[in-house]
Amino acid sequence: MKGSDLARAALEAARASAKERGARVARRGGSGGAVRRRRRWSGPGPDDRDPQPLGRLASRIAADRGWTERLAGGQVFARWPKLVGEDVAEHAQPVAFSDGELTVQADSTAWATQLRLLQRELLKRIAAGVGNGVVHKLKVQGPAAPSWRYGPRHVPGRGPRDTYG
Repeated sequence: MKGSDLARAALEAARASAKERGARVARRGGSGGAVRRRRRWSGPGPDDRDPQPLGRLASRIAADRGWTERLAGGQVFARWPKLVGEDVAEHAQPVAFSDGELTVQADSTAWATQLRLLQRELLKRIAAGVGNGVVHKLKVQGPAAPSWRYGPRHVPGRGPRDTYG
């Protein structure tokens, strides 16, 4: 069989299967032009061709590109006071979110200890507000120590603190 015969046989098989399904088969007219199809209107119900709400389009794009986990992590930062409560949010702020681990920095060591004790309850609240499986682990840090590194250049060693005592 030649290549053109194979193509002709494949075309006939496709037309036959389309005819079985009840689909319209476009045939070429005698002049070689394709038969024009009538435009189908969407009707009164919702359709893919209708204008879509921006939120639906944004969520579809996020799901297609695999951004849902990062966006859920951003929700934790945006809704922090509502998720954990105003009293905890006054003394602790989320600092980083990576691979399901949320790093929270407390403004005192006493609040850092309190957050470590409330860790299970905070994880439950976050899961209820943002979704299950977004935050797996909570890492609590105490207050940050002051930095002695000033300026663009730094010399290794103790520096000016070696004369204090």
